Amino acid sequence: MDNDIESKCIKQGVRLTDQRKLVAKVMSESKDHPDVDELHRRVSKLDAKISIATVYRTVKLFDEAGIIAKHDFKGNKARYEQATQEHHDHLIDINTGEITEFVNEDIEKLQKKVAEKLGYKLVDHRLELYGSKIKK
Repeated sequence: MDNDIESKCIKQGVRLTDQRKLVAKVMSESKDHPDVDELHRRVSKLDAKISIATVYRTVKLFDEAGIIAKHDFKGNKARYEQATQEHHDHLIDINTGEITEFVNEDIEKLQKKVAEKLGYKLVDHRLELYGSKIKK
């Protein structure tokens, strides 16, 4: 699998140590939104000597460089995902913490319309929905 985070680091001029390369690899392969503890668990499987402090510093560096995106979902630890050009929103399950990404054109249009009605041009936004699964 292509390591998108590593290539973004190279483009941004972020120096990559072996340990940073491991964090980049694990983040690139993540299909979820891991917190630092989960990232550390995953990276430790590849290199048992990597410290949680190193993972914290690396995540902070990648976040500040705009390579990954930090999310502070209500009441939870900060979670991270690879920064993308494609906009998406998040639905967070309040019981399990599971995060579902989605795009809805009706919501996007409505947000622009609301901003314009209030006299603004929408330049950015973040939408987080919180819910619990409906039992069937």
